[in-house]
Amino acid sequence: MGDMLIRAENLACVRGGRLLFEGLSLTVRAGEALRVTGPNGSGKSSLLRCLAGLLPPAAGRIEHPAKIAWLGHENALKPGRTLGQELGWWARMDDSQALFALGLETLGDVPVRMLSAGQKRRAALARVIASGAALWLLDEPGAGLDAANAKALSAAIGAHLAGGGGAIVVTHGETDVPGARELAL
Repeated sequence: MGDMLIRAENLACVRGGRLLFEGLSLTVRAGEALRVTGPNGSGKSSLLRCLAGLLPPAAGRIEHPAKIAWLGHENALKPGRTLGQELGWWARMDDSQALFALGLETLGDVPVRMLSAGQKRRAALARVIASGAALWLLDEPGAGLDAANAKALSAAIGAHLAGGGGAIVVTHGETDVPGARELAL
């Protein structure tokens, strides 16, 4: 077992006055992944938001000594800028490897507003890869990706795990998470 990247104990989450889950505990260590599944409205995205520190849990405790990279439903790209401008800083930090990993290296001059939904999603994923974060929190990362890019995403997650990183991935089955344990909400 590697170093602990995140631990949550006895978490509870309430949204809109409705209890989504309670008594939830989890640990992810270096080299491990957790695949979170469940029906719409079961609290999958809320769990990730709690773990990322974006939503306070109704109860419980979260400890995460590792740097976290977050990918939510929104891609967080400015439409008026080119892809190169949006990802330039990240690409310099990582020698463009994240761009190549997801086939974006030729799109640097394209305005973000002109990118397809899948290209925007790949750009947001490239930002996660280039972040250098040990723990990736990914909310439906395969949404909008074609089969080839979904395979590239799975390979990137696998490489991250092999390099000692960890991942918690919310998925409805569109993303293969190599060697992941499953948490069903």
